[in-house]
This record gives sequence, C-alpha cells and structure tokens, in this order.
Amino acid sequence: MRWLLGLGCCMLVSLVSLREGRGADLLPLELPPEQAIDQHIDAALQRAEVSPAPATDDANFLRRVMLDLTGRPPTAGEAKAFLAEPDLGKRIKLVDQLMGSPAFIRHQVTDFDAWLMDGTKGSIREYLEKAFREKRSWDRMFRDMIAGEPDDAKQQGAIRFVAARAKDPDKLASDTSITFFGVNVTCAKCHDHPLVSDWRQDHYYGMLSFFNRTFDVGDFLGEREYGQVSFKTVMGESREAKPMFLTGTVIDEPPCQEPDDKTKKEEKKRIEELKQKKEPPPPPSYSRRAVLVETALKDEEQAFFARAIVNHIWNRFLGRGLVMPVDQMHSENPPSHPELLTWLSRDVRSSGYDLARLIRGIVLSQTYARTSRWDSTEGKRRPAEELFAVAQVRPLKPWQYGTLLRLAATSPDETRTDLSRDELDRFMEKVENNGRGFGKMFDLPDADF
Repeated sequence: MRWLLGLGCCMLVSLVSLREGRGADLLPLELPPEQAIDQHIDAALQRAEVSPAPATDDANFLRRVMLDLTGRPPTAGEAKAFLAEPDLGKRIKLVDQLMGSPAFIRHQVTDFDAWLMDGTKGSIREYLEKAFREKRSWDRMFRDMIAGEPDDAKQQGAIRFVAARAKDPDKLASDTSITFFGVNVTCAKCHDHPLVSDWRQDHYYGMLSFFNRTFDVGDFLGEREYGQVSFKTVMGESREAKPMFLTGTVIDEPPCQEPDDKTKKEEKKRIEELKQKKEPPPPPSYSRRAVLVETALKDEEQAFFARAIVNHIWNRFLGRGLVMPVDQMHSENPPSHPELLTWLSRDVRSSGYDLARLIRGIVLSQTYARTSRWDSTEGKRRPAEELFAVAQVRPLKPWQYGTLLRLAATSPDETRTDLSRDELDRFMEKVENNGRGFGKMFDLPDADF
C-alpha cells in the first residue's frame, strides 16, 4: 500500500479492555466452542449461586433449533421421527443435518439480508446466496460489502450495502460502525459523548471521513481522490478530521489537493454522463473505504470486528447479547461474561471467521438447550437474563410468521412422510418464498419488542 497507518495521540487507555483480554484467564483454544461456552456460563452461575433451569425436552429442542437454523418448525413426520430416535447423540446429528441443508443457507441469507439492510429499501440477497453457499468467511464478506467492486462477479451485489446509504454519509458511517463494530458513535457528533469517555467528536468524524468521498453514480459507486471533513467543537473551534478508527488509530494519507470550482463542475458533468451511459467511474488510486477494511482487520485492531459479530450471533440465538445493547460496546458497558466474549472472539479469528463454527457451538451448548420455564415453587425468583440460566422467550422474525401461517394452511399430504428429503425441501422453499412476501407486513423485532 502507498499509505501508512499511524497511531494517533488520542489512543484511549479505556479501550484496552476491548482488545484481546487477559490470556491467563482464557480457556485453551483447542476446546470445542460449546464446551468453552458452558464452562464460562456455569462458572458465572456458580459465583452467583444460581442453579440453571434443566434442559428442555426433545420436542421443544427440535422446534427451537429448526426455527433458528432453518426458519421453520418441524412437520409432524419430522417430529415423530426425531422423538422416536433412540440415539443419545441425536441432537448433534440433527444440528449437523440442518446446517448441511439448503434450508440453513436460505435462512442465513434471509436473516443476514434483513439485518444488514435494515433501514434501507435495498437488498444484497443475491450476493449473500453466493457467499453462504461458498462458505465465505465473515471478514471476506465485510471486505466485499465495504470496498468491493460492483463489476466483480464474486462480489456482485455486496457493495449495495454502501450504495443503499451513499446519499447519506452520516447514515453510512453510523450503520457501518454499528453493524460491523458494535459501536454507535452518533452521540459524539455534536459534542464528546456525555456519558462515555471513550467516544469523542474525533471518533465520529474520523469514522465519517472514511466515507465522505464516496458518491452515487446511478447503478455504481464512485470515490473521489479529494475531500476532507471539518467540524466545530463545542468551544467553537474549527477542526479538520482525519480518518480515524474507533481504537484511535489515525491514518496517514498521501497528500491531496482540493480542485478549483471549474474542475469540480467538469467532474460533475462527467459523472452525469456516466449515469446516462450506465458506466462505472474509474476507481480511485487511493480508497478510504479500502483503508477502513485494512485497518479494522489488522491484528492489533480487529477486536471490535470480531467481538461485534460474536455478540450479534449470540444475541440472535440466545435472545440477549453478551453486551447489551448490542451497539454499545465500550468500557462503560462491560460484557456480562468478558472472558467468554474474548474466548469466542479469539476462536472466531483463529477459525478464519467461520460463522458456521460459532453457530454450531452455540446451538450444541447446554446453555442454548435450557428450558425457558422457571420452577418458582421453591420461592426462587427467575434469574437475571444476563446469567443465561434460563432460555429467553424470543419473537419470531417476520418471514417466520409468514412461513408458519402458510404451513398452517397446507394440506398434510404436501408434507407426507414418504417424501424424500429433497422433495420436502423443494416444497418448503416455495412455502418460505410465500412467507417472506407475507412477512413484509410485520416489523422486524428489535430489543424492545
């Protein structure tokens, strides 16, 4: 690269806690994720002197894991077959079977598309279908979505994450920070964050600077070679922002010169011509978006990136993140289980950001398999949610409501037990497609649902 990464003087000591954690407190990396999860959760329960709820029965586990991994409940035939299965390892076999099915990929695509494109009218479903089918890593998908080229066949559609927000750089910077780094710095736009010392105006405008040169060119994106972000402090001081990552790392960039008004008008005319011709603009020799990706994935910087996706997946499958709210990952809001979050983040990184490994570990853990019912006959109050002693009752996603309503109106003959697995899957794909259309009538559940 032609640029250098410099360490800014505003590196915050309080952010050290969001890096790799204390190695001496972590379990061995060789452990399967499900074992590490249960050891950390059980240790916290022992310290809190709380006995967890028992494991849920096979019928409820089957329904839960099928809804989570494939987006639908089991048919009557599937339920009967699973309940009659005598193999003690049938839950492991079920999880592996579901995660190896086309239905798992379809549900991943639908769930991630809704999450990534929430608040926009866009979709990157086409890209996600290829990415999950090819088992692309999460860091590769992040790179494609933030810095990918729209005319690259393997990245096709990924850049719509940026394109759907390109006309509003503030939203683009905020959504990127929340989605990929678990941090909402919008409260530091007008002044340093009043409650969190980690976040200052420099952080907000530093993140904004990675996107201020991006612009919309019809079906394509462009990025200028020039353009700086300026802001005023609460003291009225004018300041020029440099691209700066959340850790405080400031980017040393190659020098650029702001063009005069005549040159800008000529550039604007060329952009309009490209829109009419539906042609992409030439790529910049230096891309701030590409620099953001490289910075976020550097060894010493990627704690935010790894922890954010672990926290999101954990929140999705357990009904509550290890950090809550999920977009408030900072020193004033520590994780409920810091060692577990650090272990899972380290495991995700060492696996090459293999999300399937993380998901499998969660759903095979005893923590995930607990019943949501709490026996209060002994007068014991239901434990706090952050202990994960009892399963959380979680709302269905809109497309799941649609699928269930469609299945409820289906003749039993269409899901009869003599159908092959492929035949049943093809039928269910049609049901899911209908369900997604019907599900658009419902809102996507949020933390306050």
